Amino acid sequence: MIPERSKVLLEKFQTILPASAGEIETFEGETEVTLPPEYCEFLRFTNGGEGFIGPNSYAMLWKIGELLQFNREYQVHEYAPGLLLFGSSGGGEAFAFDLRVEGKKSIVSVPFIGMNLSDALPLAQTFDEFLEYLARQ
Repeated sequence: MIPERSKVLLEKFQTILPASAGEIETFEGETEVTLPPEYCEFLRFTNGGEGFIGPNSYAMLWKIGELLQFNREYQVHEYAPGLLLFGSSGGGEAFAFDLRVEGKKSIVSVPFIGMNLSDALPLAQTFDEFLEYLARQ
C-alpha cells in the first residue's frame, strides 16, 4: 500500500485506475527489468497520471503499458542506454530510472532534446524520495 505521506503529496495529482499485478508482471517479463517496489506500489495505487506534486512541481507519470512504447519512440536505447523513462515534468525533462548500477534504480532527469547520459541529473535514490524531491521544488 502506498504510504500516507505519498497520498498527501499526490492530493492535486490526477490519479487513474490502478495497474494490475498482471500488467506489472508482463512489463517486467518483456523487459527483464524488475521495477522498484515503491514504484510498483505507486502503480497499484494509480497507473500513472498527471498534475501537481506538492505546491509547485508538475509531473506526467506514464502508465505501465506506455513505458516500452515511449522509451522506443524517444530512442532511449540509442541516446541514453541504461535509463528507463517513466514520465516527464510536462516540459523538456524526462524522469527515468537509472538501471546502469546493479541492484540500484536511482531516479534521474534527462532532457528530451539532446538526450545524453552525460546530462542525466540525479534526483533521488528511491521513488518515494523522488516524490518528496518534487514536493520540495
